[in-house]
Amino acid sequence: MPARIKTLYPGIYFRTKPRKGRHGIERVYYAVYKLNGKTVETKVGCQYRDGMTPARAARIRGQLIEGKRLTRKEIREKIEAEKQAMDERWTIDRLWNEYKDRNPHLKGWKTYICQYDLHIKSTFGDKEPSDILPLDIDRHRLRLLSKRSPQTVSHVLKLLKRVVKFGAENGFCSNFPFIIKIPTVDNKKTENLTDKQLKRLLEAIEIDNHPHAGPMMKMALYTGMRRGEMFRLKWQDIDFEYGSVHIRDPKGGPDQVIPLSQPARALLESHPRTSKFVFPGRGGRQRMTIAKHVNKIKEAAALPKGFRPLHGLRHVFASLMASSGKVDMYTLQKLLTHKDPAMTQRYAHLKDETLKRAADVAGDIFGNVTEVQNGKE
Repeated sequence: MPARIKTLYPGIYFRTKPRKGRHGIERVYYAVYKLNGKTVETKVGCQYRDGMTPARAARIRGQLIEGKRLTRKEIREKIEAEKQAMDERWTIDRLWNEYKDRNPHLKGWKTYICQYDLHIKSTFGDKEPSDILPLDIDRHRLRLLSKRSPQTVSHVLKLLKRVVKFGAENGFCSNFPFIIKIPTVDNKKTENLTDKQLKRLLEAIEIDNHPHAGPMMKMALYTGMRRGEMFRLKWQDIDFEYGSVHIRDPKGGPDQVIPLSQPARALLESHPRTSKFVFPGRGGRQRMTIAKHVNKIKEAAALPKGFRPLHGLRHVFASLMASSGKVDMYTLQKLLTHKDPAMTQRYAHLKDETLKRAADVAGDIFGNVTEVQNGKE
């Protein structure tokens, strides 16, 4: 290392070194002073790069002695300590990653990851739960409601609550000290079609040329299967001998086996096998969407604007079963793979109407009997 050269200012020295990216040399100034009985030498700046002069270096030396300024080493140590502290913070992002690592087999991960990445990460990801105020969440809730359905917003806020609760239960952070307002969602909404609408739909399916859209709509109507369940359905999941369908990873519960109705069996037996998936996507891989094609059939059949082509047909299946008078609510719950019987109860009124009609028939019969008896008398 070059020897230091004294300047006219007490305790200020410099060394010379080649300039970076330029020709020539420049001075590097150092301040030397006593601190707690020890001699300290610290770099204060370069002649050209930092615009440093002996006079300016002397002023900086005075600030260092008075404790009004940190040395470069102290600044580096402070930045490193702050960085380490930041790395150790249990932010929402860090809690989320820990939550994922500890729950690798949780159902619905693709949906949760999408919800987090789209609606939580950018707003709360770098914050600790203690940094989040009720107003922050309320503003976020209102922003989401202006663009998303109440059900989507409900799922997002519940996911945020669940992640923070996980952190609190494991001692990483404190739980929210306030109640998050969750939008009210009407889960009792059902969709149905009249006989004429259903007839038009089946006719539209027959003339449509897409290899999977029409068959998927029929499958939803014949079995009540969800869209995602049909996307994941493989030929190995269908047992033609015993007449059953193995549903993998149904929403909110373990795998289920449902009976294969005769119309569904006939549909599958005539359906071409081009992949291990029954309704494959591009390249024979698992299908990710079918919306464009089923909506085309829906429009051709002139179905109501709000009717959802696949989920709505699941409702139609359930409504037909419930109103037949031949299927009890427990059986319908199993057919629909509902985890909570309350979800199936939305169709109970249809069964009640069927029972009422049966009671009216009984009333007519007994009324006729009474009239005959009165006539004889």
